[in-house]
Amino acid sequence: MKLLTDLFSTDYGLMSISGIVFMLGMAVFFVRLFKRKMREDAAKAGV
Repeated sequence: MKLLTDLFSTDYGLMSISGIVFMLGMAVFFVRLFKRKMREDAAKAGV
């Protein structure tokens, strides 16, 4: 329980959470971007 208290109430815990959320957001963004680019390239090639 102390772990969760430290995670949500200290500055280093909040920075860790924000870093993790940022990284997950970047991952989702890049997956969507790459899938869209692959679809566009496949349509352009006529496949």
